[in-house]
Amino acid sequence: MKKIHLLLLKSFIRPFVVTLFIVMFVLLMLFLFKYIDDLIGKGFAWYTILELMLYNSATNVAMALPLSVLLSTIMTYGALGENYELVAIKAAGISLRRAMYPMIVIISILSTAAFFFSDYMLPVANLKYYSLLYDARKQKSADLLPEGVFSNSFTDYSIRVKRKDPDGQRLYDIMIYKKTADGSNTTVTIAREGTMFRTMGDKYLVLKLKDGVNYEEAPGENSSYNSRQRLTRFRFKETEQKFDLSSFKLTRTDENEFKSASQMMNLKQLRFFIDSVQQQVNGSIVTNYKLVTPYIKYFSIPAKSVVVKKFLPADKLGVLKSQKLENQMMTLSSASAEVRSIKDVIKNRADRYKSDSMTIRRYASEVQKKYTLSAACIALFLIGAPLGAIIRKGGLGLPVVISVIFFLIYYIISTIGEKSVKAGNVSTFFGMWVAIIILTPIGLFLSYKAATDSSIFDIELYKRFFNKLIKRKSN
Repeated sequence: MKKIHLLLLKSFIRPFVVTLFIVMFVLLMLFLFKYIDDLIGKGFAWYTILELMLYNSATNVAMALPLSVLLSTIMTYGALGENYELVAIKAAGISLRRAMYPMIVIISILSTAAFFFSDYMLPVANLKYYSLLYDARKQKSADLLPEGVFSNSFTDYSIRVKRKDPDGQRLYDIMIYKKTADGSNTTVTIAREGTMFRTMGDKYLVLKLKDGVNYEEAPGENSSYNSRQRLTRFRFKETEQKFDLSSFKLTRTDENEFKSASQMMNLKQLRFFIDSVQQQVNGSIVTNYKLVTPYIKYFSIPAKSVVVKKFLPADKLGVLKSQKLENQMMTLSSASAEVRSIKDVIKNRADRYKSDSMTIRRYASEVQKKYTLSAACIALFLIGAPLGAIIRKGGLGLPVVISVIFFLIYYIISTIGEKSVKAGNVSTFFGMWVAIIILTPIGLFLSYKAATDSSIFDIELYKRFFNKLIKRKSN
């Protein structure tokens, strides 16, 4: 029996590791395709890009792990069925359920590890990833002087380069506008060609200009209203201009500014935050009642009164008809004013209540995510193992197609459930667990069919069934 367990474990571990790396690589490529324009051409050091990719890989575990479990289990049991090893196991008197015990133990350990990962390591990875991605996206482009357009990368300067050499160092037809304190362009430098280089430590960008002229407009000696009465022009064979590059270095935002997001919290922090917001909501309900009560106290009457012996039913229009026209207008005007006052008092507080309730639902859904990751691994294993035993195909062909289909079903249902929870349409527990609730019975049904050697995917069986059905109709 132990040899069979070792056979199953060896057959599972290798496909699991390979598929996990493949899925992680695919998700990493999707990340690079999405943010390639925000990362390329900004002069980042290689280790900054590598750090961002590492954090992104950690955040992708929540999606890659269930898919890897599903795909590897289909491949494992499919290869065993294709090589008739499952037939040999059953011939030895060992049922499929008993042969799945070591795999169930491994998947249980993997699910437990996934829970601790999502609770302790994933919040830290999300914090590092989103803070670094935010700083990288807001970083200025390292292409300081593009061809044919005016660049405002440097403060108080507007620079245009008509043409550059392929190496990007030699420039041609350069025009530099220098802005004054009031925003006007009264100093212009034009050069036929030039070269650019950076100083040590990338502190400054130096432009060496050749064969140019400088124009500067200034007010006259006795002029206080016209700033363009005197023009100074001088030609040069060679000159230098230096520009500060301190604003182009990657500056890191304080990570504490991102810690209030739900993805950056563990279970303890999420529950504490939910309790705090819930107390605010409960306190606002009491405050709202106290604010609205003075407006409706005129219509409050005691349930029982010793003085009043008989109550007459309220006449909706009788009160107004008994009054004069001007009194009716005053009554309606004061009533509408009371209604507007109540609406003004309630509106802002109602919006705040909706916002707090949405925040509670969002953080509560994040709490359930910590558990659904582990449950998804078990549910998809219950689907993958019997599917592999039924289809009896290993490798990366049919198992990949089937696993992708089931994973898409899981992902679409879970996404719809999560959005419904955040919108307040369904309860938090049902919305976050609906995909598991739907897929688990399917997995149990497939396990039963695999244990009873059912030919559920036998095409010939369905052909015979439809042929018999057609013959019956024709007769």
